[in-house]
Amino acid sequence: MTSASSSNRPVLIGASQLSHRNVNLETSQSPLAMSLRIAQESATASGASDPLALLRSIDTIALTAIAGWSAQNAPRLIGDALGAKPQTEWVSHHGGESALALVNGVANRIVRGESELGFVFGANNIKSLNLARTAESRLDWPMGGDGTPETVGKEGWGHNDFEADAGFDMPINIYPLFENALRVARGQSLEEHAQSMGNLMHPLTQLAAANPHAWFPTERSAQELVTTSPLNRMIFFPYAKYLNAVMATEQAAGTLIASEAFADRIGIPQDKRVYWRGGAFAVEDPWNFSERPSFDRAPAMKTCHTTALSNAGLDLEEIDLFDFYSCFPIAISMACESLGLDQTDSRGLSITGGLPYAGGPGSSYSFHSLATAVERLQAGAAKNAMVTGNGWYLTKHSASVLSLEPNSETPTAAANDDFRAPSSGEPVMLDKAPEGNATVETYTIGHGRDGSPEKGLIVGRLDSTNARFLATAPSDASLLADLETRELIGTKGNVAMRDGKAIFEPA
Repeated sequence: MTSASSSNRPVLIGASQLSHRNVNLETSQSPLAMSLRIAQESATASGASDPLALLRSIDTIALTAIAGWSAQNAPRLIGDALGAKPQTEWVSHHGGESALALVNGVANRIVRGESELGFVFGANNIKSLNLARTAESRLDWPMGGDGTPETVGKEGWGHNDFEADAGFDMPINIYPLFENALRVARGQSLEEHAQSMGNLMHPLTQLAAANPHAWFPTERSAQELVTTSPLNRMIFFPYAKYLNAVMATEQAAGTLIASEAFADRIGIPQDKRVYWRGGAFAVEDPWNFSERPSFDRAPAMKTCHTTALSNAGLDLEEIDLFDFYSCFPIAISMACESLGLDQTDSRGLSITGGLPYAGGPGSSYSFHSLATAVERLQAGAAKNAMVTGNGWYLTKHSASVLSLEPNSETPTAAANDDFRAPSSGEPVMLDKAPEGNATVETYTIGHGRDGSPEKGLIVGRLDSTNARFLATAPSDASLLADLETRELIGTKGNVAMRDGKAIFEPA
């Protein structure tokens, strides 16, 4: 690496976030209105003598994909409203990694001298969208904007038609496959695993309870999180409701990123500057979860996170604040596995309370963790922070490292959105019409709204060929209930095609 030019060092100079918990159709705000508020609050937080002039200087606007907002050019709408004339207008593909991928991308442009001031932003408006759907009304959101933004990031749907046809088509029924596989890899019993999930997530509820922006600011005990009840029904085993990311929120967050030369020129105080030290991005190869060699590892996550630290010139021990993407417990556990970090590390694994409790779902959660990290660092509560993102099904990974001190080298991140970690192995051979004796590789069991088991989803291997298959268990509530009481992974049985669907029956 070459020596860093202080003029092109990226600094986060202000950040903001909001949560509109009591939203109704009369009080809901459009993503545009939210973005203007976040931009204005970020400018004020920067300590700039003229926040409005600061906003007019924005030359780059980058947004995560926002559900329900199909404006022709959303960045241009924001720029026009702020009086800015951005030369770069980005909108990301969907994915929980995209917020930090945008941050890294804008920071890289600053390092290369292609930008002086960027605004990155994301929002989740599922709550108001659901309210409008229930009322059979339409939200009056601005849909214009001249020109066309550049769509950036790694494109691709999270699952393919084969996986969806077999019933594996949502985060709530795919993440449990990894969770159950990691339990067995760690040698935990069902009871030990449940307790470990409760112990992992309990501190996050404590953080959420103290977070003014949290969607559910309620502390819950480890036992409460993993004990099913009418309020905490099982969704897909082993995740009861309190262990799932909350989707229907009304939240937004973002930050301003400047070159240090620009910050000097407009007089940003030194104590408001948080240095972007470096970052990284990687995707799993194979991409499709059904083809990955193992369900208890995420090789690209390890590559991403260790590369981000290397790019930042920091060791893991030097990080004071972590915020690992936390849509489900497995996302945090896999991050710890990737970094060799103990889940009970005294530094903690979140600074917001995470997606199940603080909220911020969709593509924009990591803006909330980033904003919180900026606020903590500006306050002098820590020196170095690492935040991470995760898209689809442990498929796409991002990380950014922030600090009160600049990198002694040129800060960098993998700029190529197609960057892949070294392959974790050849795609697993799939049998789409399996027949014969078989062994369960991993699984989950879905429950209805009344709490009763309704669907068993099985990933297995044919004993004869070792080919992997996706199947369902027989629709027998008593059988499904029984399968949850014992370790199903490694169980022998028989798989056969019935009416075009693979059915696995345990021996």
